[in-house]
Amino acid sequence: MADDEAGWSAAERAEIENHAKNNSWTVIDRSKLPPGRSLVRLIWVYKRKRSGALKARLCVQGCAQTPGVNYDQAFCATMRPTSLRALASIAAGT
Repeated sequence: MADDEAGWSAAERAEIENHAKNNSWTVIDRSKLPPGRSLVRLIWVYKRKRSGALKARLCVQGCAQTPGVNYDQAFCATMRPTSLRALASIAAGT
C-alpha cells in the first residue's frame, strides 16, 4: 500500500512538471480575478496501466468551462493518411 502511495505521488509530480514545462497555465492571485469571473476547477484522474505503471492526469472539469472565456483552443485527434485509406478501403468492401 505504501508503494502505491509513493507511486501515485510520483505520477502526480511528473504531471505537474509536464504542465510547468509546457506553460499550460499561469498562476494568479484570487484577489486579482476580474469581477464576474471564477477559477476553473481541476480534478485528478488516476489510471494503472497494463504494464503496472501508474499514471495521474490533471484535468479541467469541462462542464465548468465557457468557450471563448475559459479557453480558445481545443484538441482534436487526427488520423494518419495511411490509416484513413485503410479504413476507407475496408468500408468500401474492397
